[in-house]
Amino acid sequence: MAALGLTAAGCGTGSGSEGGTVTLRYAWWGSDDRAKRINRSIALFEKKYPKIKIKTDFQPYADFWKKFNTQASGGNPPDVFQNAIGFLRKYDKKNVLLDLRGQVEAGNLRLDGFRAGLERFGEVDGKLLGIPVGSNSMALVVDQTVFTRAGVHPKPGWTWDEYHAALARIQDGQGRAGDAGPYGIMYLYDLYLRQHGKAFFTTSALGFTETDLTDWWTKAFERVRSGLYADPKKTIQAKPKSAVTAGLAGCEFTWDNFSVRYSSEGKSQYGLAPIPTTDGHKTGQYLGSLMLSGSRRTKHPKEVARFIDFMVHDPEVAKIMGYDRGVPSTVAQYEAYVPSDPVGRQIAAYEKQLVESRVLEPITPHPAGADVVEAAFLRLSEEMSLGTRPVADAVEQFFTEAKTALAA
Repeated sequence: MAALGLTAAGCGTGSGSEGGTVTLRYAWWGSDDRAKRINRSIALFEKKYPKIKIKTDFQPYADFWKKFNTQASGGNPPDVFQNAIGFLRKYDKKNVLLDLRGQVEAGNLRLDGFRAGLERFGEVDGKLLGIPVGSNSMALVVDQTVFTRAGVHPKPGWTWDEYHAALARIQDGQGRAGDAGPYGIMYLYDLYLRQHGKAFFTTSALGFTETDLTDWWTKAFERVRSGLYADPKKTIQAKPKSAVTAGLAGCEFTWDNFSVRYSSEGKSQYGLAPIPTTDGHKTGQYLGSLMLSGSRRTKHPKEVARFIDFMVHDPEVAKIMGYDRGVPSTVAQYEAYVPSDPVGRQIAAYEKQLVESRVLEPITPHPAGADVVEAAFLRLSEEMSLGTRPVADAVEQFFTEAKTALAA
């Protein structure tokens, strides 16, 4: 999602001016549309808090982290910024993140009113390093026309065997692959491992073995070759469109709030299906979230806390942001914005079902280096699927790179 910053970030972490006005630097990643929504929200905040001004900066995802890492290394990170679970331990280890617990105790930041225990999502080793702005969870996005023609109607608790049988019916009856290829999605593999009593990460290392990954990727390679999973060469050529909207596959796993893109990209009808299970119940799922974090170097922690509080609790912000960053994390915002579009209603219903069915589990905060591990997992799985690197070699290389990244 290419985007240019609307306002260049200034130097220093927070600043003051005449009349007691404080300026905070706020950075995030995302699209132009997200930037427009956030800037409208900021206008509301500045109206309520006229002595706090917000200077904005946003980039596409990869560019954001490159710039942020440079700023953090130079001791000049933004006062407040968008964050994700894979980066909490990494930047806490580098003494970049502000522990917001003190601001909660001072009454500048509220932890009440969050949905489904999300207020604990940003906790690491007793420190509060991030506040969720929205929730999402892994789902299976399906081309509803394709699934209906195949006579497949997934229900909660369906199994991996039933899922693969459904893919075979799609392949045999409609001449396209059943799935885009789930083998490189770290978060999906994490759910699969959780269903078997393991996890992708522990607090400091990988939570699975080379034998586990060899089994996952060997079966994936066989399914690519059989056509059950889409031809990776074609899915790469189709980018930035998804394999589903490009007509290469009947479904693919992704975050539920990402499903908004399918209706704008494709010509079919798209929906959300449950994650397959091993035992008919346990999905391994949790609610994920984008977060807002503060800089440990900020000169204005009180103002940072008030800004974060406003962005996650104010009902008008929810009406502006919609589901752009997931389903609103607080009850006040969740109730303030009721989606009227079919996709938004599907996302809301999907997460409501997850909460009410009590399948959700806590997530282990990723260790420092998790972002490097995820990139290696994606790259090596693609090389494996293309046949340019044998499964055994891909597994060995992944564990080598992962251990190096997690030991750094």
